[in-house]
Amino acid sequence: MKKIITALVILALLVIVLVAAGPFYLVNEGEQAVVVRFGQIQSIEREAGLKFKTPFLDNIVVYPKKILAWDGEPQRIPTLEKQFIWVDTTARWRISDPAKFYASVSTLDGAYGRLDNVIDSAVRTIITQNYLREAVRNSNAIQQTKSSESFETGDAAGSEALGQLTQVEVSHESITKGRRALAQEMLALSQELTPEYGMEILDVQVRQIKYSDELTESVYNRMISERNQIAQAFRSFGEGKKAEWLGKLENEKRSILSAAYTESETIKGKADAEATQIYSETYSRDPTFFSFWRALESYKKTLPKFNKTLSTDMDYFRYLYGTRGR
Repeated sequence: MKKIITALVILALLVIVLVAAGPFYLVNEGEQAVVVRFGQIQSIEREAGLKFKTPFLDNIVVYPKKILAWDGEPQRIPTLEKQFIWVDTTARWRISDPAKFYASVSTLDGAYGRLDNVIDSAVRTIITQNYLREAVRNSNAIQQTKSSESFETGDAAGSEALGQLTQVEVSHESITKGRRALAQEMLALSQELTPEYGMEILDVQVRQIKYSDELTESVYNRMISERNQIAQAFRSFGEGKKAEWLGKLENEKRSILSAAYTESETIKGKADAEATQIYSETYSRDPTFFSFWRALESYKKTLPKFNKTLSTDMDYFRYLYGTRGR
C-alpha cells in the first residue's frame, strides 16, 4: 500500500513538473515559430494554435509573420555629377523563411542590422550611378512650364511688356528614369541579397532628399540671380516709362510755349497796329502836342541811362529848358 501511494506521489510530482516545464506552447495569429533542439531546427510552425514541444529539450523562437517597417538613417551621397545630397529611405519587409532567418540573423535586432547594410548599400549604389535630376524628379512636366510672373502696371500693354521682361528662361534637362524608377532599382538590388537571410524586402521608398549645404547655397545663388534679373527688368521698364513721360511732357511744354508765343505775338501785333493808329490820329489832330509827347517819352527812356553831362542848349532839350518849348 505504501509503495502504491509512493508511486502515485511520484507520478503526481512528475505530472506537475511536466506541466510546469510547459509541454505546450501557443502560436498566436500573425506569428510563426521555430522549434530548436540543441541548436538544431526541428520544425517550423506557421499556423496559429496550441502546439506541443518536448519539455527541457525544445526551445521555441517566435517571429512575427506580418509586414515590418525599416527606417534608415539619412546618408550623404554624391550623385553622378558629384553633387552631394542627403537621402532618407524607408522599406517594408517580412520574414519569408524562418529557418534561414534563425540560422543567419537569429533575432530582429540582427535582421535590422543586416537590412541597414543591404539597403543602405543599394541606395548608395543607385544614387551614385544617376544624375541629381533623376533622384529629385518623377517626370518632365517641369519643362512644359515657363518661369514667369504676372504684374499689373495699369495698362494691358505695359503689363504684357513687363511680363516679357521678367520672364526667366530656365532650362531643365530631361530625365530618363525618375525617382520612382530609382526606388525600384534600389528594391531589386536589395532583393538580390536578402533571400539568403530568410527575409523578403517588399518595398523601398525614398522618403526625403535634402540638398547638402554646398548645393543649397548654389540653389539660393541661382534664385538670387533670377530675382536680380527680374529687379533689373523692373528698373529698365521704369526708366523706359520715365523717358516716355518726360518726352511727352517736353513735347507738351513746347506745344504750350509755341501756342503762347504765337498768341503773344498776335496780341503785340494788334497792339502795335492800334498804337500806330492812335499816334497817327493824334499827330493829325495836334502835331505840336504830339512832338512834345514824343520828346517826353524819349527823355524817360534815355536820360536815366546816360551818365555824361549834357548842355541844356541842345535842341534835344528845347521842351525842358527852352523859353518857347511847349
